[in-house]
Amino acid sequence: MKITKARLFAFAAATAFITMGHAAFADELSIMASGGAWQDAQRKAWFEPFSKETGIKIVEQEYLGDLGKVKAMVDTGNVPIDLVTVETATVLQGCDAGILERLDYSKIAPREKFIEGSALDCGVGLDAYGDVLAYDPNVLKEAPTSVLDIFDTTKFPGKRAMRKFPAQNLEWALMADGVAPADVYEVLATPEGVDRAFKKLDTIKQDIVWWDAGAQPPQLLASKEVVMTTAWNGRIQNAIDKDGAPFKIVWNNQILEYDMIAIPKGAKNPELAYKYLAYISQPEINAKLASYITYGPVRIDAASFVAPDALPKLPNAPDHMTAYLVADTEFWGDYGEDLVKRFNAWLAQ
Repeated sequence: MKITKARLFAFAAATAFITMGHAAFADELSIMASGGAWQDAQRKAWFEPFSKETGIKIVEQEYLGDLGKVKAMVDTGNVPIDLVTVETATVLQGCDAGILERLDYSKIAPREKFIEGSALDCGVGLDAYGDVLAYDPNVLKEAPTSVLDIFDTTKFPGKRAMRKFPAQNLEWALMADGVAPADVYEVLATPEGVDRAFKKLDTIKQDIVWWDAGAQPPQLLASKEVVMTTAWNGRIQNAIDKDGAPFKIVWNNQILEYDMIAIPKGAKNPELAYKYLAYISQPEINAKLASYITYGPVRIDAASFVAPDALPKLPNAPDHMTAYLVADTEFWGDYGEDLVKRFNAWLAQ
């Protein structure tokens, strides 16, 4: 998730800077994250315990995942943050562009202790989340059985919400058009495959309500503005568990992703940043997040530390892994910029 989740390729210099200056004291660590229930969960699982244990104060900043803001800071040499949460493909782009520091895993944890794909050169995993479908059974009397049902406006008429971003939507579009999950990225790497995905999205374009922030999907369901929505699983589960929402999650054909955290180039307190990364990368600490929002740990050896009542709700629980796609971050690192441009042009049509 999730990175709300990050705008992967928005590297254009931001027109407005974050005005909060970096603290003058070495015992303060500034972290920029994407807010909402996910940041609340990090605060309870990690920020507050870390501060209590180390005496280091966490200064929180929120953003919508626009790495362009981080680029603007790095370009001007004014970097008022020490850590930033990002999506995996954003890490690849930021690393290639010199926006993010290359990590020294000897200061964090052995890379082989992380789930494959969650320990990258410029970013380390925080959690595993699922891009899923959610609906209100009081509104939809017949239950969807797959995320791909979002394309079936005959069986499930009404407005539906999707994230205003090409990633996930293009993969689902191809799967809904008959492409096997194992072949999705091979097909999407071709001009014909891209055309095919957008043609499938055309079939529901007039019925889509677009969302940007992770907090929006449960709000859209609660207001009955839509009959179903794609979402990050933790945001929906949080609405169910904390707010008593009647929503249901559809796991079939979910896309599994990782939230990451990175050190911006030129951060003022890199050693404090590493201290925090080492802290949250301990298996028993990494597992704590699942008690506050249902995202899975990225440490291979952390599963035994997850609270038993949280395990069945995680995206990587065995029952949820029968039909799924792991997001190909290298694909989005290679093709994402062009696909974002194509997607934005398609939206404007």
